[in-house]
Amino acid sequence: MHKKSGKRTLETALGVGSRPPEQTSPQRLLAINRGHWSIENRCHYVIDWNYDEDRSPIRTGHGPENMSRLRRFAVGILHHFADGKTSLAEKMHRLNRNIRLVFDYLRMTKNSTGHVSS
Repeated sequence: MHKKSGKRTLETALGVGSRPPEQTSPQRLLAINRGHWSIENRCHYVIDWNYDEDRSPIRTGHGPENMSRLRRFAVGILHHFADGKTSLAEKMHRLNRNIRLVFDYLRMTKNSTGHVSS
């Protein structure tokens, strides 16, 4: 199902594996493939969508790797304190606008709750 249009889509994907066909089943191959994409969607997609990492102007020396690690660290913290009510993008937007919320969210202030509120 296409997320924006709501139209049903069909996609054919091919893969290469190291096991002979008699040692695995289509269901197992599908589970392995879905496991890979769940990691992709949970981490890489979130980073690219929220930080637009693929178009980062930081391209020399250790800069790209350092920024990537900082981004993943930030997303990890947001996932750790997830409340299930606020999207990651919304949390990031609120935190970007108010440095005090960052310290509250990290529980570094006396009255912090660890949640990003409006």
